[in-house]
Amino acid sequence: MEVLEGLYYSKDHEWVKVEGDKVYIGITDYAQHSLGNIVYVELPEVGSELSAGDVLGVVESVKAASDVYTPVDIKVLEVNNSLVEDPSLINNDPYGSWMVIAELKDKSQLDKLMKADEYRKFLEEE
Repeated sequence: MEVLEGLYYSKDHEWVKVEGDKVYIGITDYAQHSLGNIVYVELPEVGSELSAGDVLGVVESVKAASDVYTPVDIKVLEVNNSLVEDPSLINNDPYGSWMVIAELKDKSQLDKLMKADEYRKFLEEE
């Protein structure tokens, strides 16, 4: 499984990329691999304010449906409608296929997430 440096990871297998006050959120390579071929993606409304642990969206595959959670408090600025039109983009490039771009409400919440080396260890225990 690919784990990229420079991202933050949640125990629910979401990744967070920080750029200034904005974050990009998606699901990890492990998550997409576990789900299999993704056939449907549901995203939140632009303007939604979500707290850490809230459902950000839904990803469905031929095997299962899975909620995607926001690992940090956010206000959704943009959604990636390309994923709605072609959900398989997540399978092909999970780290390039962000689900939302959002305003990060509390940067200190990033400290509760894992960095790449911690996430790799976490995956070994899964």
